[in-house]
Amino acid sequence: MPMETPLLQDNSGNEEEKAVKFVDGFKSESKKLWKIAGPTILTCLCQYSLGAITQVFTGQIGELELAAVAVANSVVAGLAFGVMLGMGSALETLCGQAYGAGQIRMLGVYMQRSWVILLVTALFMIPIYVWSPPILRLIGQTPEISDVAGKFSLWMLPQLFAYSLNFPIQKFLQAQRKVNVMLWISAAVLVFHTFFSWLLILKLGWGIKGAAVTLNISWWLVVIAQSLYIFITKSEGAWSGFTWLAFVDLYDFVKLSLASAIMLCLEFWYLMILVVITGRLKNPIVPVDAVSICMNINGWDAMIAIGFNAAISVRVSNELGSGNFRAAKLAVLVVSITSVCIGFIAMIVVFATRDYFPYMFTKSLPVAKETTKLAALLGFTVVLNSLQPVLSGVAIGAGWQSLIAYINIGCYYVVGLPAGILLGFTFKYGAEGIWSGMIGGILLQTIILIIITSFTNWRKEAEQAASRVKKWGGSIASEE
Repeated sequence: MPMETPLLQDNSGNEEEKAVKFVDGFKSESKKLWKIAGPTILTCLCQYSLGAITQVFTGQIGELELAAVAVANSVVAGLAFGVMLGMGSALETLCGQAYGAGQIRMLGVYMQRSWVILLVTALFMIPIYVWSPPILRLIGQTPEISDVAGKFSLWMLPQLFAYSLNFPIQKFLQAQRKVNVMLWISAAVLVFHTFFSWLLILKLGWGIKGAAVTLNISWWLVVIAQSLYIFITKSEGAWSGFTWLAFVDLYDFVKLSLASAIMLCLEFWYLMILVVITGRLKNPIVPVDAVSICMNINGWDAMIAIGFNAAISVRVSNELGSGNFRAAKLAVLVVSITSVCIGFIAMIVVFATRDYFPYMFTKSLPVAKETTKLAALLGFTVVLNSLQPVLSGVAIGAGWQSLIAYINIGCYYVVGLPAGILLGFTFKYGAEGIWSGMIGGILLQTIILIIITSFTNWRKEAEQAASRVKKWGGSIASEE
């Protein structure tokens, strides 16, 4: 690697030259980042909006239906979403670094291995859907909410298997920067979903059964359309057909998938638990509705951060895979600055619309007033969530999943969750107290991730990426 340029005698000229190079590098990296992040953010927003729009329409039926669908989406489907996305995120490390190293054929094999693992995982998760009513009662939901949410969850079993195929496909396409394909498919499905949600839920009066039918079909349309694109185009050599290599080296693949799942699930479940704990308050329907509305708004904002999460994991893994550690370091800096700026803009929007956005989801005045009260906490949450998922994306790109999992346990479940319970129940601050304590956990985790990223030896990370690609590539080559 070239040596760093020594300082010249004319320090002012040297500093000016460094500043110009930094600005040029920042602009160049921003273009690369946005080419991936822009379509990915829009894709995430479209796919997240499938569930959010379902809640918008069910909220027009009544408070109980909104609370039940919110709990089902947040707890049951949220659990499955976190597990599947987390295990599928192992591909962000492996596919991204393999693509950066020029090992294109490995991507299709990796995706098939992930399919095998996630489909088996989905089978093990079926009992959670089937027995969701007693599970929800066990964690403190009222029988009324639990029964309706359980019925909706049972109808949503097809979505579970759509998740297991969708996330490996997404990581496969993202690693090759084929993000525009995902965007057009997701946007078309969102239009379909919006119309048929209105038709089945409200116009034909199918209620939450219509919501389940539409949501299942929409997710499977996404999976089928993306799969057809891969099978037809061959994805420039990344897809060479189904192979028995999908069943080779599964043990090591499972270990990385589990580490990724634990890391991301601990993050997803953390905010999911906010809805669960709120359900243990006295007269929980109004606060649960209010929190679920805020979680929907936070979810839309989080899709922006998740888009950057995917983009930075691709950029870091690609650059580390090709041995360009300086570019990886610059990518981290650029995405951090960009995402924080967007987070502050989102906070301003939340504060400006706090008296209006609740009525998108509900006709109930008590629910709307409670939601407006929580908007201040929502504003701070969207700022923190603009940076924290991005730093998690850096961790995925570099392969630090196990380390981040330990950090998440400490910050979220040792600090944030107990603090929220203490403020919400012991000090009687209700939903606001629960949420405040949990914000503390997010803040602590973000600070720790900033420190770790700042002191990372990126040259060493590039060497480890090269070793990882050589190990996995050799395993595949030996089976040919």
